[in-house]
Amino acid sequence: MSSSRSIEIIPRRNTERAQADHGWLKTFHTFSFANYHDPKHESFGSLRVLNEDRVAPRTGFGTHSHREYEIFSYVISGALEHQDSMGNTEILSRGAIQMTSTGTGISHSEKAHGSEEVHFCQIWASPRPGEGKGKPAYFTRHFTDQDKRNQFRLIVAPSNSSEVSNEREAEGPAPIRSQLRAYASLMDPGISLVHAFHPSRNPEGRKAYIHVVQKSGYNPGNARGVRLRVGAQIEGPIIELREGDGSYLFVGKDAELKVENAGEDAVEFLLFDME
Repeated sequence: MSSSRSIEIIPRRNTERAQADHGWLKTFHTFSFANYHDPKHESFGSLRVLNEDRVAPRTGFGTHSHREYEIFSYVISGALEHQDSMGNTEILSRGAIQMTSTGTGISHSEKAHGSEEVHFCQIWASPRPGEGKGKPAYFTRHFTDQDKRNQFRLIVAPSNSSEVSNEREAEGPAPIRSQLRAYASLMDPGISLVHAFHPSRNPEGRKAYIHVVQKSGYNPGNARGVRLRVGAQIEGPIIELREGDGSYLFVGKDAELKVENAGEDAVEFLLFDME
């Protein structure tokens, strides 16, 4: 990085993501997952999994188990039916966040509810040291399009911060046992936004990852659709992202992120801000 105000940007294009069409499941993997393994894309900061899934109606992931990860889903369209070994049964629609701190272990199933495909991002994060074997916990949060319109809306924040409530359902971000903050945004054409990153204890700055949701339909080819320009507020390169594209961001300690919707349609994206 040339200065503390710059951001090094490494694109992760839609065509570079691992993808698979299983019929009932159409999926993309940003990081190594299942049968996909790439040592260059194992994880980033505390971010371990970023899958963009489309599940056909009345199908889904049968009961399976997890432990020692923080796992949350961001529902984009359709309805996601969740059941787990803690007794939680829920149907989640667009804008919902379903957070599971798996801790010592849980079993759950995730299926498309009703007659429509469900489209969602599933995200895994590594827990803070010493918190991977805690008691499992489950939380839900709900964010409307208006909540995210033309702003960085905080949807997930560390459980040890003052930003969250540890109630099962509440206003504000879902708690996560990780040093990760997730933001969602729905930006109109012509809008520019600036994000000030959370203060870092690392003198070299922070890590972040940005992902543009692929809303117009399953496309394993070259990215198309929206145009989101991404760069530092003060100095450094600017790149353009389209649906399904993402970028690794190495953030100087004084840098702020600027994003601009340079296209003709609204753009939906997720930003992960990490130590």
